[in-house]
Amino acid sequence: MTIDDIKTLIASDESRTLELKKSTGELKDGMHSACAFLNTDGGWLIFGVTPKSLKIVGQKVTDNTLREIAQALSGLEPDVDVRVEYIDMPDHNENKIIAMHFDGWVWGERPHTFHGCPYYKVESTTKVMPHEMYDERIRAHQPQMYAWERQIAEGVTLSDLNEKHIRGCVRLGVEGGRIPTSAISTPIDDILAKWKLLKNGIPTNGAVMLFSDNIDEYPQFRLRMARFMGTDKNEFVDNQRAEGNFFDLLDAGMAFFFKHLNLSGKITNHSLQREERLEIPYHALREALINSLCHRQWEKYNLTGSIAIYDDRIEIANPGIFPAQISPESIKEPHESYPYNLKIAEALYKSTYLESWGSGAKRIIDACREQGIEEPFWR
Repeated sequence: MTIDDIKTLIASDESRTLELKKSTGELKDGMHSACAFLNTDGGWLIFGVTPKSLKIVGQKVTDNTLREIAQALSGLEPDVDVRVEYIDMPDHNENKIIAMHFDGWVWGERPHTFHGCPYYKVESTTKVMPHEMYDERIRAHQPQMYAWERQIAEGVTLSDLNEKHIRGCVRLGVEGGRIPTSAISTPIDDILAKWKLLKNGIPTNGAVMLFSDNIDEYPQFRLRMARFMGTDKNEFVDNQRAEGNFFDLLDAGMAFFFKHLNLSGKITNHSLQREERLEIPYHALREALINSLCHRQWEKYNLTGSIAIYDDRIEIANPGIFPAQISPESIKEPHESYPYNLKIAEALYKSTYLESWGSGAKRIIDACREQGIEEPFWR
């Protein structure tokens, strides 16, 4: 890197990916920014340039300076391999610019801290990372340790699980070629252990969410459903609440759709049979509801999912977040699958309720297009 490279880099002043410091007298504050770069999109930390005025002043670099920088970098956890560049100033040979580049955060990596505190960037500002964001990244880094679905369920035993639902999943999986035929006669506990839904013979929260009839300690296993008059929430025609495991909530939600959506039919030419369909495609509604139940943040025990039917739209909502790799806009484009509840998603995949290719949004859109109705959107 040369002085001309520095001039080009600082031309637009500080940003989400550039932090300027007059000297290493601000080394500690600079490390806060370094940590923020590591937890956001990466960036350059440069000493020897005054912010705002963008005056290149440089500084003397002594053995003590080198030790201070090395010691400061050691405060970052996990350890980072950073190349520190010292750029000569043509008019002041005794002064140098100090530049360091930090790579950005990648989903699944452990978040960085500086002396135990995590930081991140909001535009050009360095801020302490909120607990919720930090916990979410730790969860992504070590799901086997922190994921809600993998925690042992308190007060629930194998006898509380609905064997009919479990056997039904196995049968569908066998028919769909995703589970070997031998699973039909396999004991329930062996099946759940293989699906990582048991720990030391005790059901996990994921097993409870999918199959348990005992949900007394799980107030979040609810689905609010309402048919509103008009296009807002001022007046409703029907207001219900369902509770239960995944299959109970799925059945209740689909029954509510059938109760309040118009059903039409036509005679198809090729079979001369009556073909009935909802005003919103059944397959689109079912796919959306399955996804909302599978991918919600079940650890948020004080929140529930919901179905709201208005005169002009249907809203299916669940407490949760988009994966870091997907936005409300890009979800309509081809993308990989990033399930929030991995073991729940795997069980639903094996039983053919879900695909594992990130194709759910596309199938919802295709079903709407085929029926000639407006595409849905996500937020």
